[in-house]
Amino acid sequence: MRDGLPSVGIIQEVRIAIVLGVLVAALAIPLGLLFARGDGGGDFRGNQAPEGFKLPEFALRDEQGRTVRSSDLEGKALAVTFLDTACTESCPVIAAQIGQAVNTLGGDRRGVEAVAISVDPVRDTPRSIQRFLQRYRATGKLRYLHGSSAELRPVWKAFSVLSAQESGSPNMHSAPIRIYDRDGNWRSTLSAGVDLSPANLAHDLREAS
Repeated sequence: MRDGLPSVGIIQEVRIAIVLGVLVAALAIPLGLLFARGDGGGDFRGNQAPEGFKLPEFALRDEQGRTVRSSDLEGKALAVTFLDTACTESCPVIAAQIGQAVNTLGGDRRGVEAVAISVDPVRDTPRSIQRFLQRYRATGKLRYLHGSSAELRPVWKAFSVLSAQESGSPNMHSAPIRIYDRDGNWRSTLSAGVDLSPANLAHDLREAS
């Protein structure tokens, strides 16, 4: 301090503190929503989903070449995720844990469906998808839906997810596991490395049934 005035360094520190304070305040509400737990009509272990969001409409092919429409899944508790067969980080974990979760459901499995939607229409061919599901023991437990870029782009947009095609990397894409109830209402979201586990996923699917 000189002549009763604060130094330039002190002024800069104050400015930084003010900027950080504004950022913390701005992030408080979004972070609160992100980590909020669902308590509206269900004891979900995943993060609470925004209210009023329904399962988007789609019509894609599974690994067996069968057309799967969103309307075909009505009346079932549904887990939806987004995968890339060339992904080496989150996708193998997600596929394996979905397979384990479906195994634990027992008789409840009849009212449940798990689907993955491709985020890489170039790499995700029927052959690569079948190998991927076999490798992570998810065959018969996770239906892997794929299509052309033209077919998948509107689906990605409807779900508000980033695809590997758009990011340019098989390891850089959205990969939430969203739980929808029998009426198609989005109820919770689980994330690999955060709250996704076979037990949590099976619990939330039962809760959505």
